[in-house]
Amino acid sequence: MMNLAQGVEGSNPTLNIIIFAVFVAITLVIVFRASRNSKTASDYYAAGRSFTGPQNGIAISGDYLSAASFLGIAGAIALNGYDGFLYSIGFLVAWLVALLLVAELLRNTGKFTLGDVVAFRMRQRPIRAAAAVSTLAVSFFYLLAQMAGAGGLVNLLLGITGEWGQNAVIAVVGVLMILYVLIGGMKGTTWVQIIKAVLLILGALAMTIWVLVKFGFNFSGLLQGAVDRGGQTGAALLDPGKQYGKSGTSKLDFLSLGIALVLGTAGLPHVLMRFYTVPTAKEARRSVVWAIVLIGVFYLFTLVLGYGAGALVGPQTINSAPGGTNSAAPLLALELGGPVLLGFISAVAFATILAVVAGLTITASASFAHDVYANVIKKGQVDSKQAEVRVARITALVIGALAIVGGILAKNQNVAFLVALAFAVAASANLPTLLYSLFWKRFNTQGALWSMYGGLVITIVLIVFSPAVSGGSKPMIKGVDFHWFPLENPGLVSIPASFLLGWLGTILSKEHNAQKYAEMEVRSLTGAHAEKATTH
Repeated sequence: MMNLAQGVEGSNPTLNIIIFAVFVAITLVIVFRASRNSKTASDYYAAGRSFTGPQNGIAISGDYLSAASFLGIAGAIALNGYDGFLYSIGFLVAWLVALLLVAELLRNTGKFTLGDVVAFRMRQRPIRAAAAVSTLAVSFFYLLAQMAGAGGLVNLLLGITGEWGQNAVIAVVGVLMILYVLIGGMKGTTWVQIIKAVLLILGALAMTIWVLVKFGFNFSGLLQGAVDRGGQTGAALLDPGKQYGKSGTSKLDFLSLGIALVLGTAGLPHVLMRFYTVPTAKEARRSVVWAIVLIGVFYLFTLVLGYGAGALVGPQTINSAPGGTNSAAPLLALELGGPVLLGFISAVAFATILAVVAGLTITASASFAHDVYANVIKKGQVDSKQAEVRVARITALVIGALAIVGGILAKNQNVAFLVALAFAVAASANLPTLLYSLFWKRFNTQGALWSMYGGLVITIVLIVFSPAVSGGSKPMIKGVDFHWFPLENPGLVSIPASFLLGWLGTILSKEHNAQKYAEMEVRSLTGAHAEKATTH
């Protein structure tokens, strides 16, 4: 088994780049075609609310299945077995929270952003400002992780080494992302996500069947192969605790991570914004069901791919490859189908990053333009909807430039903690406020502000002083140790604290608008006065 870098240098960087260029060319044509109908704010932010439930469900799965899902989970299962698969379960179960508590009510109540829902029965300007700050924080950390991941993937899959080569590719990813968002708006971005989701699921399906064929469709034989290849620690792959069972702290860490993953999804702004691209609440519900099915099937594939990489490639080869854990799926592709399959998988991995960063960018730009510019600065008196869209496009340029610079600076850092931070911030700052707004009659402006700002500050402070940043086994900053918080993910503390702050702030304030809550309840449950689809 040759190592991945040699395999890449030997025959296929050009092939990888050609396959990726074909994907970019096809999607850019589709984005240009989609842009011809992007005239109003509703077109730009919500694709004219013209996508069906199944289409939006495929796009949601494309938005959600990031490079971490594809490369990270397969590697985690290959090296840690049962404990690695628990990531898949956490990511999937999170969708039940979104389906049962959020999707339909959000679609009925809001217009374009999270701020629309939270500000419905509160004082508009402070709440919209807080919602925008929270949305931009989550989006930026998520963007940073994806862009930094792009730098690592370049080294891993295209054989481009050296500082300037990796920086150039991060810049190319950023420029393409900005193009998708500027030209196509939400409609163009959605089509990119649909194409990428289909490619990713088909690629994973092909590799899954290929692995099973090698073991005669005997899953027990596959597990035994992974155990045998794992050497002395091979048997531990089938039991819980290989990664998170060594001490009481690591068990708490796993519980904290699990809570952040399960509750974070329903607070991720780029996921919530997708519910506005469908014409009715019923279609929003259908889109989540489609997303659950597709994401669930994909995570079952990761179980086969992870143990397949463990059995056919082996943990020693994975650990010694340039990308470590993240190299499991590409190494498996190289083992199964040689340079051609590796070329396809590398293109899919890049497509994954492009689609996710485009979705994040349009969410962040929409939040700034709609919540901050239109409602805080202009107090709802915008000259024209074109002006708001123009501000959103300028914001997308700025965010894209910041993401490129941030990605270049963070490309050699531990990006796992950035993704965990995004989920923890979403679960701490957004979800308590969203649930209180939808379900608690007494909830008011002070409670919302305490919950959002308090959740954001507590999460970031605990992350900064956690072992993920300094003093841990793989810290972001090496050579120093200023951590005092023992857990790598703050979800176990920050999420309950945010719920508590929302409750306390509400109780200590006399403000209360029962009439507005009654109106919001009727809207959220019946869809009365909800935004309608626009067609051209």
